[in-house]
Amino acid sequence: MTIEDKNGMTAYKTIEFTTDGRLAYLKLNRPERLNALSDTLESEIRTALLEFDLDDDLWVLIIHGEGRAFCAGLDVKEHSSFSFGDDDETRRAKALEAVRNGHVGGAQHLRGTGGEGWLGRTANYKPVIAAVHGYVLGGGAHLAAECDLIVAAEDAEFAISETTTGMSGSRTWAKIKTFMPSKMASEMLITGRRIKAEELHRLGLINRLVPAGEHLKAAEELAREVLKAPPLATRDAVRVTRKQWVPLATTLDEQMQLSRLDLTEDFREAGRAFAEKRAPQFKAR
Repeated sequence: MTIEDKNGMTAYKTIEFTTDGRLAYLKLNRPERLNALSDTLESEIRTALLEFDLDDDLWVLIIHGEGRAFCAGLDVKEHSSFSFGDDDETRRAKALEAVRNGHVGGAQHLRGTGGEGWLGRTANYKPVIAAVHGYVLGGGAHLAAECDLIVAAEDAEFAISETTTGMSGSRTWAKIKTFMPSKMASEMLITGRRIKAEELHRLGLINRLVPAGEHLKAAEELAREVLKAPPLATRDAVRVTRKQWVPLATTLDEQMQLSRLDLTEDFREAGRAFAEKRAPQFKAR
């Protein structure tokens, strides 16, 4: 059950969803955690995306983050799909609880999230612009890569950081490589290292690269350009481009359920090393 405020809009705890004419804004609002994804934040993003999609008065959405980062990935202390520091039985129990509570991400190791991700299947396929700065890591990179257009501040750093935690970042890679088909996309997946926005702009993943602090303004300018075009034509264009990554991401999502990297010793070691603030010692087991 959703809770509405006095204006009839959904009341959120970890995001802000606001509108200005035809333009909507979805702001990730956990700055104290660098907007890292908790179960609640992930669920509220999905609810807000649906709210935007089904509102006939809203035509374009900008997603951005409060504070020093767009999104630093999954919150390893709170997101039930990782639950670093917990034993296998506790993590499984949390995953089952996530299934019961409808937290898609928290249940991903048991049943997957589906290759359609955040934006692969919608009713209207309205354009979504990511306005990013600071850390754009893991789940943050995943969300940004699904957006139809990306505006990045020069201080932005992207990474498929699932790899460094012992997990598969294949679904994020599928979306990045669709729009940036290069060995750099492979390097991001294989190493998990951070890549500067300037490099990704040169390679074509990012539409606009702007000075630090100007990403939201630049995204608004881009949104105004989108709003000049016939909305049904832009939605058809969005549908076409999103459908390029859905089949591959779906296949990789299914494969992730078979690999179950979350049950490996290396996954547990990555969690212990993170909690103990030391370099991990992996054993390929």
